[in-house]
Amino acid sequence: MPTYTAFTKLDDKTRAEALGEKMEDLTPEPSGVGVFEIEDGSGTWEVGGYFTEEPDAVGLALLAAAFDAAEFVVSEVPDTDWVDKVRRELTPVPAGRFFVYGSHDADKVPEGSEPLLIEAAMAFGTGHHGTTLGCLKALDRLASDGFQGRSVADIGCGTAVLAMGAARIWPHTVIAGDIDEVAVEVAQANVRANILEDKVICVVATGFDHPELAARGPYDLVFANILKQPLIDLAPDMARHLQPEGFAILSGILTRQSDEVVAVYARNGINLVREEVIGDWVTLTLQKVN
Repeated sequence: MPTYTAFTKLDDKTRAEALGEKMEDLTPEPSGVGVFEIEDGSGTWEVGGYFTEEPDAVGLALLAAAFDAAEFVVSEVPDTDWVDKVRRELTPVPAGRFFVYGSHDADKVPEGSEPLLIEAAMAFGTGHHGTTLGCLKALDRLASDGFQGRSVADIGCGTAVLAMGAARIWPHTVIAGDIDEVAVEVAQANVRANILEDKVICVVATGFDHPELAARGPYDLVFANILKQPLIDLAPDMARHLQPEGFAILSGILTRQSDEVVAVYARNGINLVREEVIGDWVTLTLQKVN
């Protein structure tokens, strides 16, 4: 059975959120609605809905007009076995000593590598994206330089691939948090699949705001692979939760956004050590001053 998407854009967060709420009252009702800021510095917000039946074109047009939004673009999504498609198209990813793979490629894990199993159904954070790959490479480089992570946190963990990478190479427990309950469920499933239940703790948290995260700090290494604005908002908390000389590995940053993020962290006493560019994305390794 085909599904449908309907997307529009507008230039105000409040109106975008209100439009998203009103979309839920449509008939046929959308199966999901999302409101997202487009990370290009334009201040544009995207509102979209997913439908199991063809959406009401008149209802969408009235909503767009009421909220001064662009005309909705409606598309039919072909009926696809997405898990099978992802299995076919996602190949294993080497990242330094790490090897990210799906169970269908278990026979390809190189001897001597640090394997990280991420199932195809959980594709976000598989290592194919430049941000995840950049973070794994930054982790590998820190370890190769002799750094030993004793207190490590993964903020906005997604699949928990970064937390698991740290747990693979160091003996200490790693804590992984994400604001999204579904992401934490995915992270927990991945932790079990990699037999790391005694090494990685997963919690639902906004930034560092969780008793477990507070109790285990300060940290000598924090991953935050999220987006530019959340990273900027996180900077003061990052400074409070990092040990002196502790490292932060940040990504989810477009190359044109790098200077702004670096400047904000420098003002909070966390300075750039190295950056790695992969495609349009940059990964920053920073260190807190004494």
